[in-house]
Amino acid sequence: MVIIGASGLGREVLGYALDVPPRDRDWVVAGFLDADPSALDGFDIDYPILGNPSTYQPGKDDRFVCAIGDPGTRLKLCREMKNRGGRFATIFHPSIVLGLNNRVGEGCIFSARSGLSANVSIGNHVILNGHAGVGHDAVIGDGVTISSFCDVTGNAVLGEGVFLGSHAVILPGVKVGDFARIGAGSVVVRNVPPGASMFGNPAKQVAGFDPEGP
Repeated sequence: MVIIGASGLGREVLGYALDVPPRDRDWVVAGFLDADPSALDGFDIDYPILGNPSTYQPGKDDRFVCAIGDPGTRLKLCREMKNRGGRFATIFHPSIVLGLNNRVGEGCIFSARSGLSANVSIGNHVILNGHAGVGHDAVIGDGVTISSFCDVTGNAVLGEGVFLGSHAVILPGVKVGDFARIGAGSVVVRNVPPGASMFGNPAKQVAGFDPEGP
């Protein structure tokens, strides 16, 4: 297992990976990829930075997950790695709540105490962070980031590359367009166009708003 990204999220994902019992995985953690070779300096991490994700040549036994919060960057790096022959694993933290008949793509990260209800469709390289939940029959596109304590309710649709800030709520049946960004604590009550930035309760479009902060 090689974790792409050695920032705070990468260190979190390392913890999730190590929490998975050996009997439930067919990999061991090898280290990280990061453009900054000093990214782990000052942290008590016993795993090395193995190279730059933009140039790393995957070995036949490598399996990757990408711990980069920005959806566009994550999708770009994962697709480049796949074009170089890279293969991806999915991490299910042992505390996840899983319903029936869900479909999950490759390279996803399901964090501690997250949950999927029934008949959920999850694309590739999706991050579901701690205590976040996805309701029945929801559809989640490739590269989506669902931050901690978000609630994506039944039949909601998140397009490719959507970012949800912490505690965001998507009401039942609402569709959020590709690469839209929803601010922390926002409640989305109607469909969101692609690329829009939304904030508030009810969420309204805000020009130039960055839900990840400065």
